[in-house]
Amino acid sequence: MTKTAPSVAMTAGQAAIAHLRAALGAAAVLSGDDIPARNEQDWSTLGAVRPLAVVRPIDPQGVATALRIASEHKIAVVPQGGLTGLAGGATPVEGAIALSLERLVGIEEIDPATATMTVRAGTTLEAIQRAAEEAGFFCALDLGARGSCSIGGNISTNAGGNRVIRYGMTRDMVLGIEAALPDGTLLTSLNKMLKNNAGYDLKQLFIGSEGTLGVVTRAVLRLFPAPACTMAALCGLASYEAVLNLLASARKSLGPLLSAFEVMWPDYWTVATDRVPGVRKPISGAHAFYVLVEAQGSDDSDQTRFDAWLENLAETGLIENAVVARSLADVKAFWATRDAAAEFKQVLGPHSSFDIGLPTAKMDAYAKDCREALAVEIPGCLSFFYGHIADGNMHIIACAPGGNLQPFHAIDAIVYRLVKQHQGTISAEHGIGLKKKPFLHFSRSQEELALMRTLKRAIDPDGLLNPGKVL
Repeated sequence: MTKTAPSVAMTAGQAAIAHLRAALGAAAVLSGDDIPARNEQDWSTLGAVRPLAVVRPIDPQGVATALRIASEHKIAVVPQGGLTGLAGGATPVEGAIALSLERLVGIEEIDPATATMTVRAGTTLEAIQRAAEEAGFFCALDLGARGSCSIGGNISTNAGGNRVIRYGMTRDMVLGIEAALPDGTLLTSLNKMLKNNAGYDLKQLFIGSEGTLGVVTRAVLRLFPAPACTMAALCGLASYEAVLNLLASARKSLGPLLSAFEVMWPDYWTVATDRVPGVRKPISGAHAFYVLVEAQGSDDSDQTRFDAWLENLAETGLIENAVVARSLADVKAFWATRDAAAEFKQVLGPHSSFDIGLPTAKMDAYAKDCREALAVEIPGCLSFFYGHIADGNMHIIACAPGGNLQPFHAIDAIVYRLVKQHQGTISAEHGIGLKKKPFLHFSRSQEELALMRTLKRAIDPDGLLNPGKVL
C-alpha cells in the first residue's frame, strides 16, 4: 500500500511548533486538543477557526522570538489580547499561529513626576484603572469591556470609549510604545515626554493598525489627576434639536469639566431598562431622547456649578425631566443604562453590533433612515441606537426575527451604505478587522488605501502578520 506523503504545509507547521517549544518552553505553546476554545474567535459574529497553535510568551523578548521563528518558517501569526473586539481582528485564520498576550501582564512602573505608567500589553484595562487610582491618578480610558479587554488591544484598535470628549482617544494617552516587528525585531521606544519631536513618531504606526504592522508588547500611558468629584445627570428631552442645544450648553457652561455626553434613543432605552437584568430606570416618563451627562471636577464648588446649570436649563424648558446623581452609586446606576448594551445578546439573542462615525448634527437623520431601511429591506428587523454623540460616534444593534440565523451581511450592507450616503465613517473606534474590510473603501480614498498597502508591504513584506485583516 502506498503511503500518502505529509503535506508541505503540515510539515512546516509541525517544524514551527517544535522550534517555538524549544525556544519558549512547552508551557508557552499549545496545540491540538490543548488549544482553548476561547482562542478560536473574538466577540465578532465571525465563525470560530482553530489556529495551528496558541503561543503565550511571558515577556516582550518572547513575543519577538515567536515572530522571528514564525517568519523563518513562513507561518502566519494572528495577535490576540482580551478577544473583546467586534470586528474580527483577533479571529484566527486557517493555518496561522495565534499569538496570545494573556501572560504578558503587569504594571512595571508608575512615575509620579511624569504622571506616566509603564505597562505590559496583556494587562486588562480595569487593572490599569485600579493601579492608577491607588497611586492617586486617573486612567482616562474607559470601555464597557474594561474587565476583559487588554491595553495592547486597546492600543492596536485605538479604542475610544466613554470619555473621548474630554481626554481623546487611546492615541492621545500613549506616550511611548514597545512593539515586535514581523521579522522579530523588538522596537523599544518607551518615551515618557509629552514633547518629543525627534524624527518620525513611530508609535503612530502601531496605534490603530490592528496588529498588522507589529505587536505591541509594552506601553507608556499618560495619567491624569484623580477627579475630586464626579457629577452626573440623566435627562429626558423632547427632540434631537434639544439634544444638540443641550450639548452646546454643556460645552459652554461646563467647559473642561464635561467628560461624557451619551445619548440613547427610546428603542435602546426600553430594552436596556425594561429587559436587561439589574438595570433600573433612574428617570421617569417617556421621552424622545435620554442623555447621560457627566462632568469631573476638582472641588465641591464644581458640583454647585453643575446643579445650577441643570436648574437653569430646566427653567428654560430645554429639559423635560432630569435626575442628578447624589452618590457614586447613583453615577454607576446611570452608567449601567449605557453599559447595558453588553447584555443585549442575553435578551435579544444573536445580533449585529455597529460602531460608526457621523457628523453630530446628522445622527438622528441617519438613525431614522437606517431604522426604516432595515425594517423594509429585512422585514421585521429591529434596530437600536445609542452612543457617544458628542464625539461623533454612534452604536447600533440590529437583529432580524428568526433566532440564530441572522442575515449579518445584509444588515452590514444596509448600515454601511447609509453611512457612506451620510458622509460618515464605517468605524469610529472598533477597527476594521475582517468584518468591515469589504466596506473600507466607503470611508477611505483609493490614494489612502494605496499608501496603507505600501506601509504594510514595507514592514511585513511576506504578509504574515494578521494576514487579511484591514486590507
